[in-house]
Amino acid sequence: MNHVNRQWCVGARPVGKPEPSDFTYREVPIAEPGDGEVLLQTLYLGIAPVMRMYMQGLGAVGEAPLSVGDVIHGRGVAKVINSRHPGYMEGDIVQGQLGWQTHKVSRMTPGERFFKVRHHDVSYALSVRMLSMTGLTAWTGFYELGKPKSGETVVVSGAAGGVGHLVVQMARICGCRVIGIAGGPEKCAVVSDLGADAVIDYKNGNVSARMSGLCPDGLDIYYDNVGGEILETCLENLACNARIILCGSISEYARPGKFGLKNYTNLRAANAAMLGYFVYNYLDRFDDCNAQLVEWIKSGQVKPLLDVLDGFDKMPEALMGVYDGKNVGMRCVKVSHP
Repeated sequence: MNHVNRQWCVGARPVGKPEPSDFTYREVPIAEPGDGEVLLQTLYLGIAPVMRMYMQGLGAVGEAPLSVGDVIHGRGVAKVINSRHPGYMEGDIVQGQLGWQTHKVSRMTPGERFFKVRHHDVSYALSVRMLSMTGLTAWTGFYELGKPKSGETVVVSGAAGGVGHLVVQMARICGCRVIGIAGGPEKCAVVSDLGADAVIDYKNGNVSARMSGLCPDGLDIYYDNVGGEILETCLENLACNARIILCGSISEYARPGKFGLKNYTNLRAANAAMLGYFVYNYLDRFDDCNAQLVEWIKSGQVKPLLDVLDGFDKMPEALMGVYDGKNVGMRCVKVSHP
């Protein structure tokens, strides 16, 4: 097995939630790096809801659409085990576009968006490595687009997820009043423990009624990770000059057809802004974000939640579980031991 590159590929286009038959396992020989290339050994792979979209053949900006049989797109953390590239040495730890595979030969091109991981203290190294792009999403989305002010009311959907649990804590650091939305008593308890002032259980409560009661003067910032009906409910509860950050829409990824907002014109009455967000537009802030994450984690102001499955064979299970709400925090898979 030491000479084999194990891969998970698109087996079929998902219809609804991904199923085991949508994934194909493959083994190929490990390639040797040529001049200007490195051989990477995957340590961890992150799991994100958008991966289903990749499997459907819908490419993100800067990434080619996948065909059936292609290795599934995915970012993760890897170790350089053989280098013929002047900018990388054996032993370097990097984070970038690896795909669902245990090894990769790469020229470390800009399109793969690799970054060296510079923080190696064992007490927080894994947290920073795995939260790097997720942390960048939360940090730049909340601060650059949300522009929070102390005392404002911030609502976060998917508040127990990878991005959401960080935004909850960042809002608390800013002195904001934080309302989290999550599914089920266990996740709501997690969000409460992270410092949320109130939590709405969308699976067991009336979101619209709870939102109206908790936001009598409206919400100032809504960080949206789910889209759909919850986004529509938040648009009914806008304070003047509210900001809506459209980060994710997991409720819509596996929905047949598209969800149509019926009340977007409420933005006009509230003089509010609804802003799209895409993390790759903020890569120039990567090092600043990681440095801030390190500081917050070491000081105890941010508690990173990592939902780690052990073993490369768990990749399909890890992604399928996201659509059933099984993850708490950032879901990732340990592929090999560093």
